[in-house]
Amino acid sequence: MSITTPEHDERIAKMTFASVYPHYVTKVEKKNRTKAELHQVIEWLTGFDDNKLQQLIDDKVTFKTFFEQATIHPNAHLIKGVICGYRIEDITTTLTQQTRYLDKLVDELAKGRKMEKILREG
Repeated sequence: MSITTPEHDERIAKMTFASVYPHYVTKVEKKNRTKAELHQVIEWLTGFDDNKLQQLIDDKVTFKTFFEQATIHPNAHLIKGVICGYRIEDITTTLTQQTRYLDKLVDELAKGRKMEKILREG
């Protein structure tokens, strides 16, 4: 059973990564984490290095395009918990789930979690 509505999924698909990225930066920097750490987390999840990330921001790609171009880390399924009121492991729409993975990683970074825990290294 899907816990997100088609409207919710569509809204996420159409949002641009560039519109959300500054909020990620603000969120982690407010908690004394760095943009470099944020990029490390994003690269772990998506495979995007700094140059590719900047290109995607400049191109104002949607989350749909962003995740279509990503190589999702094989341990991403280990990202569990509740984000924005949704239990990540129960989300059935792949794109919405991947977007929530990213939200959860940013959250953990902002909350001061150790990098090896965030990057699911065991």
